[in-house]
Amino acid sequence: MFKTLKRSAKGARVPHEKDTAGMATVKMAVPAHVVIPMQMHIGAPAEPVVKKGDQVFVGTMIGKAGGFVSANIHSSVSGKVVDVAPMRMVNGPVVTAVAIESDGQQTVDPACVPPQVTDKESLLAAIQACGLVGVGGAGFPTHVKLAANTIDTLLINAAECEPYLTTDAREMLECSDTILSGIAAVMKYCNIPHCIIGIERNKPECIDLLCSLVRDMPGVSVKPLPMRYPQGAEKTLVETCTGREVPQVGPGGKAGLPADCGCIIMNVTSVSTLGKYLKTGIPLVSKRLTVDGDAIAKPQNIEVPIGTLYRDVIEACGGIKPDVELGKVIFGGPMMGGASPSPDFPVLKQNNGLLLFSRKAATLPAPQPCIRCGRCITACPMGLEPVVTVEAFNNKDMDELKKRCVDLCVACGSCTYVCPAKRPVSQSMGLAKAWYLQQLRAKGGK
Repeated sequence: MFKTLKRSAKGARVPHEKDTAGMATVKMAVPAHVVIPMQMHIGAPAEPVVKKGDQVFVGTMIGKAGGFVSANIHSSVSGKVVDVAPMRMVNGPVVTAVAIESDGQQTVDPACVPPQVTDKESLLAAIQACGLVGVGGAGFPTHVKLAANTIDTLLINAAECEPYLTTDAREMLECSDTILSGIAAVMKYCNIPHCIIGIERNKPECIDLLCSLVRDMPGVSVKPLPMRYPQGAEKTLVETCTGREVPQVGPGGKAGLPADCGCIIMNVTSVSTLGKYLKTGIPLVSKRLTVDGDAIAKPQNIEVPIGTLYRDVIEACGGIKPDVELGKVIFGGPMMGGASPSPDFPVLKQNNGLLLFSRKAATLPAPQPCIRCGRCITACPMGLEPVVTVEAFNNKDMDELKKRCVDLCVACGSCTYVCPAKRPVSQSMGLAKAWYLQQLRAKGGK
């Protein structure tokens, strides 16, 4: 597929905007209440195991995994359950959520003790128990990912290629011990001989620190990555770090995965969270967020209990600047994040940023007619042809969409960013992929 350029040379040269990289993480005061959805991961939703009026503590299980591809969910505060009811998520689906009124004490559940890990089976059981998912954005249950066999390389995604976001950088600078202990546990119990930590070159202090710390760790190395978005995309990361290419179709006939070429990818904060859990027994109950943008009074990296409403996070960061009209609230980064219709939604396990932009900064230019320049094709790290694919979608041409491999789109946004006509190319590709997969399911996957 790539005869002239590697994936790592594709994508877009986006501005980094890493203004909070040098800001140490601040711990947010305990909010008065949290709302914790039972769906913060790819797979089946968790089943609530608490009811209104129950007393809970930090780390108390409030949602049990609804199957193997699912994840446990725990209370992030100590207090009382005030409601278990449906809520609409920021991206549209309606899920069950547990609302908890905090007592402000943050009492840890006595059941939170370090797990006994002696082999791969007990490691996967511990990971499943703590509810760990990919906290870099995907939300895939980690125990499912690590269950794969015939893996020879663990890739740690520390690229953090999205503009503005600096949470992974702060994790490397502030929690390097648990990053290394998490890596050591995965390599030991999953019998993985090699580990490569991929860090984008705009984080020299992180590269220097990790290089010095892994010098005496057999099989572990640090790989500086090109400063070109999206270096953290799975297939780009695999190619850049190992020279391998994830197959388009895996052995089972489904889309190829890194495991199909001997790799497993973990986000750097995910592996650090595992290291913390093995040490303390406290499950995934809090998240570090980068709060930034031209509308927020005090940009910073802040650690918040999962389930904290955006509104409370914004208030903890000084609120909106008095002379600014808020235009848009984005959860995640500006390239792949989503816009929130209001600040009344909770922080999830996989959230890593909250960006607040003024109306002036958030106003998009009017799209112009496509000039067929081909820049979207040059930029696509998956080697797709967005301009042709969108045309096929507009014609509802299933055969052409299949031929153009629309299902390989990773929604990185590079095509939209480089489009001189300012067309919503990535959004159109997302609609095309969703429609294609829906039609495919209706036909029995053929």
